[in-house]
Amino acid sequence: MTRVASRDDREPDAGERLADLLACASAGDNDAWRSIIDLYARRVFALAKSRCGDAVLAEEITQSVFATVASTLGTGGYSEQGKFEPWLFRITMNRVRDEARRAKRAGVSLESNVAPILAAPTPSRGLGPDILGKLRQGLGELSDADREVIELRHHAGLSFKEMTEILNEPLGTLLARHHRALKKLRNFLDAAGITSPIGHDESMEDSTGGGIES
Repeated sequence: MTRVASRDDREPDAGERLADLLACASAGDNDAWRSIIDLYARRVFALAKSRCGDAVLAEEITQSVFATVASTLGTGGYSEQGKFEPWLFRITMNRVRDEARRAKRAGVSLESNVAPILAAPTPSRGLGPDILGKLRQGLGELSDADREVIELRHHAGLSFKEMTEILNEPLGTLLARHHRALKKLRNFLDAAGITSPIGHDESMEDSTGGGIES
């Protein structure tokens, strides 16, 4: 797992650059389109994989998401107003939910086997399989709403403000849900006798983005 840059880590003019890329991509500039894919494909894939637990399916979802984005940009159906990331990840979540419904009808469970690593200073390669296994198990113990917040935050690398736009929930609700979910994961690991890699100050962050992806 590698760390997804937070908004504070990104260039000050990142918003301007993204707006320019979107305008150029909408006009048919292939280089601009490839730059957008380079910026976001890894995060879209990480979120999809965290939700469905299948790399092949996550790749299919990622391709579907960007096909939708390309089509919408190409037909002028998207107007950049600083909300590209929430729009992109809303499409991703909708695709994941579509796959979950399809799997349910087929009698297949899409259970995630991807564990978020929530202490940014700790590289995932330094964690043993026992900790990773317990993190996966603990993630499965969370409610779907709590798990969704964790995955949007730590796999997609979204800010809490962006998450409010995707989930249509108040900022305070998401902050509280995130804090509660982290506490549940820490308690789960503590009960298993495992020193938690989850930082206790993570839930005290402001609404800037940040997290880690697989």
